[in-house]
Amino acid sequence: MTEKKNKNIFDAIWDIFASVKTAVVIFALISLSSIVGTIIEQQADPEKNIKVLSKMFGLSHDAGHSVLGVLDKLGFTDMYHSWWFLMFLLLFAANLIICSLDRLPRVWKLVQEKIRPVPADYIEKMSVKSSVTLKGKPAGIKEKIVAAMTSIGFRPLESAEGQAVQFYAEHGNYTRLGVYIVHLSILIILAGAILGIFLGYNAFLNLPEGETSSVAYQDRGVEVPLGFELRCDNFEVEYYPNTETPKTYKSWLTVLKNGKEVMSKPIVVNDPLKFEGVTFYQSSFGLHPDGLGKGVVIVKASSKDGKAEQLNLKVGDKFSIPGTAVEGHVRDFSPALSFDENGKAFTFAEQMVNPAIFVDFSDKGVQKYSGWLLKRFPKTWDLPDGNRVEFLDLWGVQYTGMQVRKDPGVVIVYLGCIIMAVGLYMTFFMSHRRVWVSLAEEKNSVKVIIGASANRNRATLERRVEKLVTLLQAEQKGGK
Repeated sequence: MTEKKNKNIFDAIWDIFASVKTAVVIFALISLSSIVGTIIEQQADPEKNIKVLSKMFGLSHDAGHSVLGVLDKLGFTDMYHSWWFLMFLLLFAANLIICSLDRLPRVWKLVQEKIRPVPADYIEKMSVKSSVTLKGKPAGIKEKIVAAMTSIGFRPLESAEGQAVQFYAEHGNYTRLGVYIVHLSILIILAGAILGIFLGYNAFLNLPEGETSSVAYQDRGVEVPLGFELRCDNFEVEYYPNTETPKTYKSWLTVLKNGKEVMSKPIVVNDPLKFEGVTFYQSSFGLHPDGLGKGVVIVKASSKDGKAEQLNLKVGDKFSIPGTAVEGHVRDFSPALSFDENGKAFTFAEQMVNPAIFVDFSDKGVQKYSGWLLKRFPKTWDLPDGNRVEFLDLWGVQYTGMQVRKDPGVVIVYLGCIIMAVGLYMTFFMSHRRVWVSLAEEKNSVKVIIGASANRNRATLERRVEKLVTLLQAEQKGGK
């Protein structure tokens, strides 16, 4: 009684997981939760998601905060690491495995079953059939049949019973397994994804120029050790002419291992740095809150006589133009300088959109002139007395924002995608094709009856049968 009951329970569970309806339900749950996970930015600053929710659903800030709190408790702010999303993936994998095991034996039997000769009247009832009459005797046209079948991709076997002769062949019997190769590829992709979820991470790192970090940061400031150190040597933004729109931004990075430089690479968007399985993507930039005090103003001072010198200065430092008594004093700095309608200077952004330095110039202690030197506008570098001060850069005040990703399962996912491509090609573009050619002797001629079948892509098989008939007719004419 107990064994029978256990068996029935097992059978019931097996039937549930072997059902296509179960697959549809699980896949729908994964899809719906993924939609929510796409709307809600994963492991992001809560304020970003509150703004998204407020904009999409017309919520106030407080209401958006409350909704986000519920979604956070349900795991939607870090959905791909939640226990319930992992459960969906495991249920989907179990459903796929059981569905495959439930149907595979029947398909495997068809794959292993060898083609055999069939009665001539059975050939005439096939869905794909044709016939042609050739002059001669069966013995005289056998080679022509074999050659014609070989040319359309079949290697025929011969069967003779009395006066009846039949050729038969099959091709692509293993293509019936294409759908199961696709199932296998999905399981491999799921395995790679799960491996990435548990052994990998998505993080971010805002790294100021000249500074080094051995960690990245996940949601809520959780530190993630990199296993090495990363230094930002320089950062630069190029803007479209006469606009404040960034064209490209570029970071020069150096990897240090055990205190030694092991790798250096400039990165831009879509050209990341990769080291020991960790990838750094260029994603953002900004001004370091404490960077201005230690920033280095890089200028090139040139006299009208051609003497020049590059200088590294701080805001508040003084410098001399080579070969002259003219002295400059760096009084102020603006990351985004503009002027109002009255000509008064003001800073309009907290980015290095239009950096400028304000410099006083004096000659032997006597104030001569002063003004703003703008990095993006070289015309402002020319001084009234013919000298020139080029504002080249302000180093050490910007940070480069990077997405940091480690995914040890990505290679497995790529492998699964390749296997899936093979399985899909087998499933949609290949088929198990079988052909029978029966020879029936008539008066001074032979009637050739052709029958064929395929589990899919019937049109392709019909074209091959037509080609077979054409080859036999052409051979007959050539023989004449």
